[in-house]
Amino acid sequence: MSKDDPTVQTPGPASLSRSEFIRLTASAGLVSMSGLQQAAAADGGPGRKADAPDLLQLALDAHGGSERWRKVESVDVKISLTGGLYQLKGFPEGVPNVTMRFDARKPLVMTAPYARPDHHGYFTPERVWIEDRAGKIVDERLNPRVALENKSRETSWDNLDRLYFTSYAMWNYITTPFLLAGPGVQTTEIEPHQENGDSWRRLLVRFPASIPTHSEEQTFYFNDKGLLQRLDYTAVAPASHYCFDHANFRGISIPTFRRVVVRTPAGPRVNGPSAVLIAISDVSVNDA
Repeated sequence: MSKDDPTVQTPGPASLSRSEFIRLTASAGLVSMSGLQQAAAADGGPGRKADAPDLLQLALDAHGGSERWRKVESVDVKISLTGGLYQLKGFPEGVPNVTMRFDARKPLVMTAPYARPDHHGYFTPERVWIEDRAGKIVDERLNPRVALENKSRETSWDNLDRLYFTSYAMWNYITTPFLLAGPGVQTTEIEPHQENGDSWRRLLVRFPASIPTHSEEQTFYFNDKGLLQRLDYTAVAPASHYCFDHANFRGISIPTFRRVVVRTPAGPRVNGPSAVLIAISDVSVNDA
């Protein structure tokens, strides 16, 4: 499958200081998700071949390994997100040319700039807010998922909706596959999948309600090396999400280009328009 390759220009890193990040982590009152630091192998499911390595463990090792991930405190990503979903929701520009910082152990994200060149956006599962350069809150929302789910597919988003959706989605993507070894996450290997001449092993994943994610049940596809190739979920609509151009950043492997397309009962519409395009130009892995 060929990928759409938009030209993306990203600015220098935003001023997201380590001390500010630690302060916000503490003030958010989030419970640490120890599984992201203590990622371990899961039991093989009924779809696993007797002579095949455990799929989750293979994926963890291919993306850097549990031991390396335990040392990571946060990940900074220079990124642009575009595509039909953002156009549908009233943001044809998507989320362009921002730096996002992801906590490696719990769902906490900062985005800069956001909404305005001098504003930053902040995400926790219970609250999203926007601050100006002086640190004054200019907009915020409690229980942002409820607000988002109460909107129909055709209803436009506001800046807080866009912040919530983009933040939780990207936190899932950046922390995968280590997220899959977290507490309460159920994983089962199912039958392999053939696509464009490739054979991918598949992991059926059920997430607990404590993890903000697209849908409770998702399917992850890995190649023979354990690198993530595709994931299926339901967000605004059923979708297939393809991963390209894995690169190594201080021992952690991250796909640097992603394409999301609508998925129908007949399969993904890979020749149709892109629902979301995610282009990453740089990654900084920050150890504790």
